[in-house]
Amino acid sequence: MTARRVVRRHGWTIGVYVLLFALVMYWRSQTHLPWGPFDVQSLVIDALPLCLVACGQAIVIISGGIDLSVGSMMSLVNVVAAKYMAHLGFREALLLSVAIVLAAAAVGALTGLTIVVTRVADIIVTLAMLFVLGGLALAVLEVPGGGVPPRYASLITVDTTTTRWLPTALLLLFGAYAVLWLTVRRTRVGLALYATGSNRNAAYLAGVRVSRSRIVAYAYSGAFAALGGLALTAASGLGDPNSGSIYTLNSVAAVVLGGVSLLGGVGGLIGPIAAALVLTLVKTLMILRGVDQNYAQVIQGSLIVLVVMLGGLAIRQKGKSG
Repeated sequence: MTARRVVRRHGWTIGVYVLLFALVMYWRSQTHLPWGPFDVQSLVIDALPLCLVACGQAIVIISGGIDLSVGSMMSLVNVVAAKYMAHLGFREALLLSVAIVLAAAAVGALTGLTIVVTRVADIIVTLAMLFVLGGLALAVLEVPGGGVPPRYASLITVDTTTTRWLPTALLLLFGAYAVLWLTVRRTRVGLALYATGSNRNAAYLAGVRVSRSRIVAYAYSGAFAALGGLALTAASGLGDPNSGSIYTLNSVAAVVLGGVSLLGGVGGLIGPIAAALVLTLVKTLMILRGVDQNYAQVIQGSLIVLVVMLGGLAIRQKGKSG
């Protein structure tokens, strides 16, 4: 594959990583203290929950849907993990984490099944699930509390790698990416997700099991949201029933910035991961600059609108040239 073909095929993703690199260089120039591995680790820990939930959101959007319940799923996982891990050992906490991820995947699959069976729009069903899961989170813990084993928290907060510039949190992120996505990307399951998102009727006529693909997409979304909730638990050391509220729309923003088409069928997960890091870094830079939080939200929203407009113009230009 020639360089020109790579740029034409993955130009948007490359552009997001170039933007990330530029922001990192600017961030480095704004810090008066020596800039090093600790700064990189802090950024990755802060961005890890958004990176994970954005991956799940991307899979749903690629399949032609949208999941507005991911934030509430993160909150529910966060409080359940914090409440029941507080007095567990490290191994028991890991087993509980696996059980939580599987349960979240089952809940996601149930959401997808509800959408398929009732034929109600994805946005309506997932909005309803947002309130259901949010209510359950408040039922588990009304106020922030709970805890995690120290060794469990150290999985994210302590750098255990031999390479100083490669945070453990980043390894966990790409480990989840490899296990949950790369294992199906080149299989029929992954191809069916793209076919379903590109043209649902054509995919059905081609023999793709569209209903199963949509259910699988929501199961992946539930699993990645659960991983994001566990990352929140490990990083903060406690559970908060409102901890995931900011991640629903931010996950959609990261997906759009990462080059995934809201129409479905186009994109991957590497772009949204970089976009999640960009959004997190933009927030960090605004804090360093002393920008008021109200204006910070305006700046973030304006950035997203600008990128979406540029993406729309690029798609239109590509259509004209084709």
